[in-house]
Amino acid sequence: MQYEIEVDIEAAPEAVWAVLTDVERWPSWTESMTRVSRLEDGELGLGSTARVEQPGLPASVWTVTEHEPGRSFSWTSKAAGITTVGGHHILAGPNGTTSVRLTLRQTGPLAPVIGLLLSRRSRRYVDMEAHGLKRRCES
Repeated sequence: MQYEIEVDIEAAPEAVWAVLTDVERWPSWTESMTRVSRLEDGELGLGSTARVEQPGLPASVWTVTEHEPGRSFSWTSKAAGITTVGGHHILAGPNGTTSVRLTLRQTGPLAPVIGLLLSRRSRRYVDMEAHGLKRRCES
């Protein structure tokens, strides 16, 4: 399964990046997250980990596997037979606006089965995150 959504946000890229990388506060602006707990202190960066709890899904640990400060990060979660990668990319737009692209990709031997069972929910959660981020940054 592969999915992406892009939203334009009326806020400066730096402000969007600050909200996006404060992962423990995500549950305050998206209903797709129940709890996010960082597993170490400090700024989110390459190798950072977080335990993510989402409604109707088992808790999972995500590890930042790609990180370009101020521009993007991807994190990966692995379970038996499936690897899930969530991408978060921001681009400066005109007049102090920001374009955000969120991606979700699942691979591995169980990805087709999991995709059949959970793809609708996964897409809905990514959409909720994109629109929640927009609301939070524009408020």
